[in-house]
Amino acid sequence: MKQILQSYRTGELWLAEVPVPACGRGGVLVRTRSSVVSAGTEGMLLALAKKSLLGKARARPDLVRQVLKKARVEGIKPTMEKVFAKLDEPFALGYSAAGDVVEAGREAVGLKPGDRVAMAGMGYAAHAEFNFVPANLCARIPEGVSYADAAFATVGAIALQGVRQAQPLIGERVAVIGLGLLGLLTVQILKANGCAVLGVDLDEERVALAEKLGADIAVSADPERACEAFTGGCGADAVIITAATPGNEPIENAAEMSRHKGRVVAVGLVGMNVPRDAFFRKELDLRLSMSYGPGRYDPAYEEGGHDYPFAYVRFTEQRNMESFLYLVQRGKVTPAALVTHRLAFDDALDAYALIEGKLPKDSTLDSKYLGVLFEYSTDAPMERTVCRYDAVGLAGKEVGVGFIGAGNFAKGILLPHLTKLSGVRLTGVCTGTGKSAQQTARHFNFGLATTDPAVLLAQDETDVVFIATRHGSHASLVSAALRAGKHVFVEKPLCIHEPELDEIEQALKDARDAGQQPCLMVGFNRRFSPHARELQVAFKDRKTPMVVNYRINAGSIPVDSWIHDPNEGGGRIIGEVCHFVDFCTALIGSEPVTVTANSISSDRRDVVAEDSVVITIQYIDGSLATIQYLAEGHKDLPKERCEVFADGKSAVMDDFRTTQFYGGGKNVRGKQTKGFAEELHTFLNVCRDGGAWPISWQTMVGTHRVCFGAMHSLETGKRVNIM
Repeated sequence: MKQILQSYRTGELWLAEVPVPACGRGGVLVRTRSSVVSAGTEGMLLALAKKSLLGKARARPDLVRQVLKKARVEGIKPTMEKVFAKLDEPFALGYSAAGDVVEAGREAVGLKPGDRVAMAGMGYAAHAEFNFVPANLCARIPEGVSYADAAFATVGAIALQGVRQAQPLIGERVAVIGLGLLGLLTVQILKANGCAVLGVDLDEERVALAEKLGADIAVSADPERACEAFTGGCGADAVIITAATPGNEPIENAAEMSRHKGRVVAVGLVGMNVPRDAFFRKELDLRLSMSYGPGRYDPAYEEGGHDYPFAYVRFTEQRNMESFLYLVQRGKVTPAALVTHRLAFDDALDAYALIEGKLPKDSTLDSKYLGVLFEYSTDAPMERTVCRYDAVGLAGKEVGVGFIGAGNFAKGILLPHLTKLSGVRLTGVCTGTGKSAQQTARHFNFGLATTDPAVLLAQDETDVVFIATRHGSHASLVSAALRAGKHVFVEKPLCIHEPELDEIEQALKDARDAGQQPCLMVGFNRRFSPHARELQVAFKDRKTPMVVNYRINAGSIPVDSWIHDPNEGGGRIIGEVCHFVDFCTALIGSEPVTVTANSISSDRRDVVAEDSVVITIQYIDGSLATIQYLAEGHKDLPKERCEVFADGKSAVMDDFRTTQFYGGGKNVRGKQTKGFAEELHTFLNVCRDGGAWPISWQTMVGTHRVCFGAMHSLETGKRVNIM
C-alpha cells in the first residue's frame, strides 16, 4: 500500500510502498477513502524535521538533556547509535480520516467489516491506503454523511472540545481568534449552540468565509474595538483561541476582549506568556483544551479499549467525534465549505509543496489553501508483504536471520550488533505497522518486509528468528517459530504466564519429533559480558556457598505503561527482573530451589508497590542471591551494582563499567559492556555449527519460575519452592 512518510533526520518526504498493517485484537483495519491535511500541525512537523541537528536540539532541549544523561552512563558511541536509529525512523503524517472497515479484531466491540468509520490519531489515522485504528478512536459515519465530510471528524472533535471547555450558554457572545480549519469549525459549532459569534483573523478571505458560515461579525484588525461594539461594551463571555503562532498576541488580545470573570480557552498552539495584570484585574478563567477530549493521551483508553463510564464522562474523544458527525448530518456544520483542494492520493506530495510554498511555477494548484483533502482509490490491493529482492538460497555457512518486532531495542542494539557479524544475512522483518517494516528493511537491508509473521516463518531462507515484540506475544511466537523448524532468539522474558512454559516445551518436543533440532535462547545478555566472565573465573573453584547482592536502580515508569498490563507486559518482575535472576544463577552455577519476595507498600496511586522489591533466592548448593529492584531512587545513581562473596574473597561490579576484586581476580575497567555482542556471537555459532545451547532449557525455565514464584510470594507472604 502507499503511505506518506517523512524522515525526522533529513526532512525527506516520500510516498512509500509499505505492507498493509496487521489488524490487532482491539481495533479495526480500515480502507481509507478520504483524509484531511492539518496544515498547522503537519506544517510544524515538516519544518521541525527539515531543521539541522543543531536546530532540532534548540527546538527540543528536553530531549538533548536526556541524550546527555544517557551518554554519561552508557558512553557516547552507543548513545549516538540509539539516537541516530531513532532519527532514521520515519514518522507517518496525518491524523484525521475516514473509510471502510475491512477487518475487525476480536475485542473491537460493535465494529464489523463493512462499517463506515471516521478515524483519529497520529500514527493511526494516517495518510495511507489502509490504517489499523483502535476501536475507541473510531466513530461510525451516520447515513447521509460523505467520507470527505467524515474525514474532518478528528479536527472537528478538537474544535468541539474547545467549545465544551468554554461552556457557552445560549445567547452568550463568544469571540474566536484564528479562522483556520479549527476556527471556522468552532464558529459553526458555537452558532449551533445558540451563541453570537465574533471571528478574528488577519486574512481577509477567511474573515469573509467566517461571516458566510454564520459568524455575526468577523474582523481582520482592531479586535478589541470590534468586540467592544459587538458586546455593547461588556466584553466577550468567552474567547476561544484557535490561532497557531509562537507569538503572545492572541492571549493578550483575548484578555482585552473578555468581560470581567470571562473564560479564555487556548486550543491552538500559541504563546502562553499570560499577561497577569489583565487576567488579574478581570479575574479571568484561563482554560486549556486537551485535543480531541477526555481519553486523549491515555493508553488505557486509546490503545487498551477501556472506555470511560458514560454517566461520569459524558463526552470522550470518541463521543466528541460522534457529536461532530451528528452536527454534520443535521447540516449545522459544513466541512465541505472549507475544502479548497481535493487531490488524488497519488498526487499527495503536491499538497506539502503547497503548504511549504514550494509549488513549481507551472503548477495548476491555487496557492491559497485552507482545507486540503486526499481522496483514495477503492481498489488498492491488501498486500502485507513487500519484497526487496528475489528469494535465493543462502550460500555455505551463511545464516539467514529474520526479525519479528523492530522497536527501539531491536534497531538500536540487536541489529547494529548483528550487522557487524560475518556470515549473517538479514532475510526478512515483520512488524505490526507497514511503515516500521518498510523502514527497517530499507535501513538494515532486509530482503523482505511484512506485517504477517506466518510469511516470515514460511521462508526457507530464514534459519533463525529473532522475536523482539511486546512481552505478551512472546510465547505464541516462540512456539510457532519452533514448530516451523527455526532457531529462536527471544528478548526477555520467554513468556509472562507460567503455563506458557509447558506450551513452549511441547513446541520443542514437536519440532524434535519432526526431525528438527532448533536452538532456543532468551536474551539474557549480562551473563555473556566480560564482567560476568571474570567473576566466574575468579570464583570457579570456590569451596563455600556464594552470596550475591544485586541492586538495580531501575527508576519508575508510568502506572499505565503497557509493561504493567498483566496480559501484555506481565509487570516488571516477570519482564525485567528475570535478567538479574539469570545473572545471579550464571555466577553461582547452581539451580534455584526457593524464592521469597517483599515489596514496599504505599497508598499513593502513582506508585506500583511491586516495582520496588527485594527478592531472596536460595540455591541447591546453599548459595544465596538477593536482588533489590528499586523504582523510587534518583535517576543520577548508576543503574546496577553487584557484590559477590565466597571463600574469603569479594568482588564489586559497578554498572558493567568496572569490576573490582578483593582477594584475587582480574579487575575489569573501561566502557560499559553488557554482553550484547558476545551473546549474539555465541548464539549464532550454535545455530550455524550445532552444539550445546548457550543457556540450558532447565536454566531458562528455572529463571522464569523464580520470577513467577516471587510474584506468588508477594501475594501469599510465604517462601515459594521452585523445584
